[in-house]
Amino acid sequence: MAKIQFSRGIDEEVVPEVRLTRSKDGNDGTATFIFENPRALDQDKTDDITGMYLIDEEGEIITREVKAIFVNGRPEKIQALYLMKSKEEWERFIRFMERYAEENDLGFSKS
Repeated sequence: MAKIQFSRGIDEEVVPEVRLTRSKDGNDGTATFIFENPRALDQDKTDDITGMYLIDEEGEIITREVKAIFVNGRPEKIQALYLMKSKEEWERFIRFMERYAEENDLGFSKS
């Protein structure tokens, strides 16, 4: 059970594009999530978006770095950033992503 939510209790059905960067020493990293036309924006309840919650059997990873991207005055995308400041946070995030990828048939490619 690995899922993403923007409002507690409402699972996001759109699978994001995820970009990862990591420092050379492996201590810091950034995950950038881009959701195209996510369900969270369809509900006209964008005030209920309180962050991005990555939920699995180990618990919850939370980021408040969430913003809508507007095209012609309408919200079309959500971009979320998750900053990792230790190897432990990186490893925890990777375990979540492995579970999420398996459930959503995602692949990984290095740039």
